[in-house]
Amino acid sequence: MGGYVVAIDGSRESMDALRYATDLARGTGANITAIHIVVPNQQFTAGDTAPTSFAEAERDILLSNIEDAETHGQELLDEASAVAEQEGLEIETGLLYGEPVERITEYADENEFEAIFLGHRGTSERYEGLFGSTAKNVAGRATVPVTIVR
Repeated sequence: MGGYVVAIDGSRESMDALRYATDLARGTGANITAIHIVVPNQQFTAGDTAPTSFAEAERDILLSNIEDAETHGQELLDEASAVAEQEGLEIETGLLYGEPVERITEYADENEFEAIFLGHRGTSERYEGLFGSTAKNVAGRATVPVTIVR
């Protein structure tokens, strides 16, 4: 397939990564696929602090079942498509299931993408603090170049 794969998780940084990839794609002619990973039974610790803003509250809502997670993921991918369209590009999108680091790197390999783009910080810093940075782990595991956008 070739082209670029961009991991979208709802964070501002992941949309910045998409914009960065679209800028590059305009110059190279590469196609872009935005993916979102549905993590079954994703839970955050009970010790999480109360959200300080509406946006944070919205992000921190626990996705209680797979249908909610799928709906949320598709909304994020629709938003990604709209962002790319504003940048003058059409993109493919895909909803994947599993552990994010594994799925992002496997998907890139299976589809022979040239590069992976993702934000440096996901939607839950607390979650990443417990389990390590997804971006860092993708970079360590990927077999193609990884661009981490700040």
